[in-house]
Amino acid sequence: MSAELSQLVQACQSLLTPERFKDYGPNGLQVEGKAQVQVLISGVTASKALIEAAIDAKADAILVHHGLFWRGQEGTVTGWMKQRLRLLLAHDISLLAYHLPLDAHPEWGNNAQLGQRLGWRTDSQFGDQQLGCLGQAVDGTDWPNAQALAAHLQQSLGRTPLWVGPDAQAGPIRRVAWCTGGAQSYFEAAIAAGADAFVTGEISEPQAHLARETGVAFFACGHHATERYGASAVAAQVAAQLGLAHRFIDIDNPA
Repeated sequence: MSAELSQLVQACQSLLTPERFKDYGPNGLQVEGKAQVQVLISGVTASKALIEAAIDAKADAILVHHGLFWRGQEGTVTGWMKQRLRLLLAHDISLLAYHLPLDAHPEWGNNAQLGQRLGWRTDSQFGDQQLGCLGQAVDGTDWPNAQALAAHLQQSLGRTPLWVGPDAQAGPIRRVAWCTGGAQSYFEAAIAAGADAFVTGEISEPQAHLARETGVAFFACGHHATERYGASAVAAQVAAQLGLAHRFIDIDNPA
């Protein structure tokens, strides 16, 4: 089966409602390819490696979380930008990218999908544009300490988290806050919201001091590792709606 590119774009726009967000780049169709779509590939970032893998998979369109265009770029088509665009245009492949809208979708977004993978329910939201999630384990149990939560994160995500804050002898962790990717600036809001621990992708210098001083554990689990789930989930939903073939391609990234 196939669908018109305009139908794919509209389905994504309706699901993710990008008009609600103030973002760092354009959400939606970033590169226009062929008018008919049969094969949709999803991935985290519109890297050259992903585009090449999508070409091998005979993709007509690619849906990603991190697109090609961001606020503050020089606006020139040279170097790596030329290489990525050349591949997309030569093979007539469309590129759709959704950043904060894909983070925020309450069921299929990065934060919701990470929570599901970790067995957490969202009780409330916090932070800029209400992107952060605050909740606890679905079964209502606590983690006896930060070390136990670190082990859970490592097992679930396949990566050892960077953990700063209370040691293994500190009290139990019940309320967990999380926001995928580079959301380390949400840490203070998570503390104010009453979290015992905060999980995100990255850490910057100030957060280490805050974690030690407040006793709220900070876990940096990897930007890529925490954002592997939203694009796949959204693309699967849209593909099923339109009758498209879909495949998620994970290009490993240690960051």
